[in-house]
Amino acid sequence: MLVPVSVNPAEQKEIRALLSALSQGNALRISDYTLPLTPGLLEALQRYLEPLASGEPVVVVPLEAELTTQQAADLLGISRPYLIRLLEEGKIPYRKVGTHRRIKARDLLAYKERSRQEGERILKELTEEAQELGLGY
Repeated sequence: MLVPVSVNPAEQKEIRALLSALSQGNALRISDYTLPLTPGLLEALQRYLEPLASGEPVVVVPLEAELTTQQAADLLGISRPYLIRLLEEGKIPYRKVGTHRRIKARDLLAYKERSRQEGERILKELTEEAQELGLGY
């Protein structure tokens, strides 16, 4: 099951301090172990820690993970019946395991990005139309 990780305000403060100390070429030291911060590792840590520092829950999911329809719906923030409809319309690829559908996290994120881009395109069109009609300030 996908379980969001969240932190309390005191931990958020500590994470913000850690984020400000993180930089390429530095290293994390835990007990006797030192972990060099390569560009890839630094980016991964920042992407994980920044939402936590601002109080947002975080879920880490491998891109190739296959999710149940409920997990996928939760990840997208939509209802399971609506997700099923998207799957059946071919908007998100899936495979069947017996009678159960499985959706790759990679495909969910691709759908989410396409949906975001489409929303931006529609907003731009509406804004342009409103300006043409003189509906702006």
